[in-house]
Amino acid sequence: MNQTVIEIEDLSFAISAKKILENISFAVSSGQRLYIVGPNGAGKTTLLRCISRILTGFGGAITIKGKKLRDYSQKNLAKILTYVPQSLGADIPFTAGQFVLMARYPHLSPFSVVKPDDEEIVRGAMEMTGTDCFAERIISTLSGGERQQVSIAAAVAQQAEIFLLDEPATYLDYAHQRDIQTLLAKINKTFGTTIVCVTHDLNSAVLNADSIIALKQGRIVFDGPAAEIMDERTLEEIYGKRFDFACHPLTGQKIIVPDVIE
Repeated sequence: MNQTVIEIEDLSFAISAKKILENISFAVSSGQRLYIVGPNGAGKTTLLRCISRILTGFGGAITIKGKKLRDYSQKNLAKILTYVPQSLGADIPFTAGQFVLMARYPHLSPFSVVKPDDEEIVRGAMEMTGTDCFAERIISTLSGGERQQVSIAAAVAQQAEIFLLDEPATYLDYAHQRDIQTLLAKINKTFGTTIVCVTHDLNSAVLNADSIIALKQGRIVFDGPAAEIMDERTLEEIYGKRFDFACHPLTGQKIIVPDVIE
């Protein structure tokens, strides 16, 4: 039986008295692929930022591997958990290789030099993610898809057990979207990495996740196996609109088809 690695209990978060998250509770098991969906403004990114401790001052409790989030040092938390943002800024003045090497900081002493083992881990991470071919290129010269692959390479080099990803395929073309999803599946299978991923793409979520949580106005309105969210009433409750469905030609999974505007 897989261990619970993230436990959220009655999590609430507000900004200037405006509630962003309210009474959120769920658990994530080791190696699970959990996708978080919901309309704009539902609180998805805020939830990830609370779990990663980018945001503090929330109510309730977050427990990571049996230990309260507040009790971790930043360095020890980074050995367990990594956050991959929606996009990597184009103005970062480092090469891709240098950026990925920086992800080794949780495993280094304050004034220690980079060891051959660290360099080998970075090489392996970049080879796995297909980013070794532009290791010497400055981040600003990379496309959005390439920068996102570098972000994931850094997460692999960090050797965290839990990946929190905020819309990793946003703004990417279909080929790069597929590359990112294939890469996440490979990381999950190879290392047993726990994946918690925010996305607006319901089809991607249902085809790639073990389970899905849907947020609406800061509350959980669905929490269950991925396939079960593809229900007309469930989706209408979440998004306030009706959807049309078809069966995926390879898996038979029910997926959403685009609207036809007359």
